[in-house]
Amino acid sequence: MENWLVKRAKLDPDKIALILEHADFTFSELNSTVQLFASKLFTNGIRKNDPVALFSDNCFNGYVAILALQQLGARTIFLDTELPADTLEYQIKDSRPKTILISDSVDTSELAQVNYDQTLMSEILSLNSDKKYRSISEFNDNQVASIFYTPNADSNDTGVLLTYGNYFYSAMGTTLNLGITKQDTWVLTMPIFNVPGFSIVMRSLVYGIGVYLIDGFNIEHINKVLINEQATIISLTPPLLRKLLNALPQGKNYNDKFRCIFLGTGLIDNWTLLRCNMLGVPVLQSYGMTETTSNISALNFNDAEIKAGSCGQPFFTAQVRITDINQDNIGSIEVKSPTIAIGYLNKRALYQSRFTDDGFFKTGDVGYLDDDNFLYLKGRQADLIYSGDKIIYPEEVENIYRGIQGLIDICVVGMTDNSGKHIPIAYLTLRANAFLTGDNLKEFGQHNLINYQVPTEYRLIEKFPKTTSGKILRNRLQHLSYKTI
Repeated sequence: MENWLVKRAKLDPDKIALILEHADFTFSELNSTVQLFASKLFTNGIRKNDPVALFSDNCFNGYVAILALQQLGARTIFLDTELPADTLEYQIKDSRPKTILISDSVDTSELAQVNYDQTLMSEILSLNSDKKYRSISEFNDNQVASIFYTPNADSNDTGVLLTYGNYFYSAMGTTLNLGITKQDTWVLTMPIFNVPGFSIVMRSLVYGIGVYLIDGFNIEHINKVLINEQATIISLTPPLLRKLLNALPQGKNYNDKFRCIFLGTGLIDNWTLLRCNMLGVPVLQSYGMTETTSNISALNFNDAEIKAGSCGQPFFTAQVRITDINQDNIGSIEVKSPTIAIGYLNKRALYQSRFTDDGFFKTGDVGYLDDDNFLYLKGRQADLIYSGDKIIYPEEVENIYRGIQGLIDICVVGMTDNSGKHIPIAYLTLRANAFLTGDNLKEFGQHNLINYQVPTEYRLIEKFPKTTSGKILRNRLQHLSYKTI
């Protein structure tokens, strides 16, 4: 396919492409800015197929840098700016970038501990343009566009190779489901260094729609944009959605053009869905992961209410099946789609092991398909708690408890007691004025859950370790200090 940015600038030169807090850019203006930055990267020695690491937040220069690297045909390695030094060092040594391109606005205290070639974006901007520079004319389907690292239970973080073809089919699946038009504008507040955030950048080029770029999860600013501007879609995760609703001014609602919250992978509690329904805010739950180039199934507007709690039907571009079904009629989710990553960086055997003999990708998630082929997610296979002959689905338990007033968040994990039995333990955070005892929590569970699902212990902690998208890092909980209540 023809270079996406160049093509879009030809088709819609005067269409708004990027909206910042105090400025906006048309596709023509964005293209000119990107080409200038790309020419300076060329001066700095970046060439086609070069791996270049990007360490940036959701700032304008970071947005431009991503598109500029595409113009050169470079592979962008996205580094999470919240990671500790040792994890960054592993990912950098594993991917061996030509340099690390760093936004001047981001905290580099952890990255500074890694001994590797680093270049500030301001240094690139100070360079002269190279007249020999030419943007690549085409984006090939099999050309690697990005490398994202994702945690792996069996080994170190794994670099996922995603191509332009992956992103194109992902964009096609999404628009066939949502019915995207050129009047839509997508709010980008998810971290740009994660697939859900970066996918919005790519969709903008494919669809020809504008992006509201928001740096950091500034709740008040996001709500102002959704209330006062013409934003139509925002991508969120369940934890971020709860924060947004909690901060929404009383009596306020989102603008008349607002269409939906596109909710990423993760179970959402019924209380939050009810609040959205009361506010008249459509929530379209979806399912996907890094290896599937974000979403491969989602609810549409017609089914959002009658199938609340579902991740929708598989996109036209995807197949989903359930295997190894247990006594609860829950099984392993396997998928097949042209959006599946073409490989893992330096881990060929691991990548091959994730596929079945007939080409389905084993996601590691569990769930079920109802009679109408709607997907329901129950959680990660590795997080399930096997208590005797019963199976406990932690996220199901957590979502019941989230209805308790005074509770900020909760995470249920399995641990082995002195008798060798696997039992559910709840970690939780409470509001400052909340008075909840273990007995209160246990009684609540006994009234709303099956007996074996009720946590046997409640551990109060100060703060949950989370990813930048708000997902709790379950594997770190056992190392935290806590108080049993």
